[in-house]
Amino acid sequence: MKNKLIVITDCDHPSVDIEKEVLEKQGFTVRLEQCYTEEDVIDKCQDAVGLINQYAPLTKRVLSSLPNCKVVVRYGVGVDNVDTKAAEECNVQICNVPDYGVEEVSDHALALLFSLTRKITLLSNSVKQNQWDFQISRPITRLKDLTLGVVGLGRIGYALANKAKGLGWNVIGFDNNIQDVEGIEMVSFEELITKSDMISVHVPLNDATHHLFNIDVFKKMKSNAVIVNTARGPIIDEKALTEAISSGEITGAGIDVMENEPPIKDHPLFSFDNVLLTPHAAWYSEQASYDLKRKAAEEAANVVLGNKPKNPVNKIVGLEV
Repeated sequence: MKNKLIVITDCDHPSVDIEKEVLEKQGFTVRLEQCYTEEDVIDKCQDAVGLINQYAPLTKRVLSSLPNCKVVVRYGVGVDNVDTKAAEECNVQICNVPDYGVEEVSDHALALLFSLTRKITLLSNSVKQNQWDFQISRPITRLKDLTLGVVGLGRIGYALANKAKGLGWNVIGFDNNIQDVEGIEMVSFEELITKSDMISVHVPLNDATHHLFNIDVFKKMKSNAVIVNTARGPIIDEKALTEAISSGEITGAGIDVMENEPPIKDHPLFSFDNVLLTPHAAWYSEQASYDLKRKAAEEAANVVLGNKPKNPVNKIVGLEV
């Protein structure tokens, strides 16, 4: 096989040394580009036999313009920037890395839930402003008396649910694709949003989940409810969330992912003390970062060399190498 070029279409990590080490040991050449548009990818990745991708758009137009590409491996779990149907038509295998940050994301969601319900940020900020008074946090309810609703019971949602149950919390779950989950009471989406005091979102972004949480849903939630999103920003309609927080329809939100990243300056959600915002950081630990980069590189090499992919997203295609 003459062509053994893997192109990293884009990456905001400090380096790609781990990917290079893995791939170069197997005889591949690795090139890092910073592609932002379809044109960038088409222009800079023509000779690539495989891509490792972060945010760059991989549309039908792009994939059909890369005649040598056999595989795309996404850094992370979501593949909402990749046209997976078009990839099948173009005989391109799409893979992801679904298991690198399960502990980190579930821990981050749990931390946001704790911070919101115990009003940690509010209290900390007040002390820093020389206000020594717990009364500003009223009311706080004992967590064991609350119900956590987990939307999406894949790896991360299930990990969070188990951690919450270990703390003695009442946990209910909803997943459109999973009917039974060991140890978790599964309910309808309607029942979950009306019964939960805390909701944590762990579904992929697709046509069915885009703006899953909208103004109608927020109106059905408890007024004391908080919502946490560590999945994908557009699952929550931010305009509707802003209205729900402002009107008191719900009590607070913990948001790690936003509809547009980074968000606009002076975004309306910035003005609320009961909204916690982190910069798409839930996935991160040093260990998770290492695993993500290593596994992405290993999968790219694996598929190009003609082996069965470990984490296929689309239909496994027949690869001729």
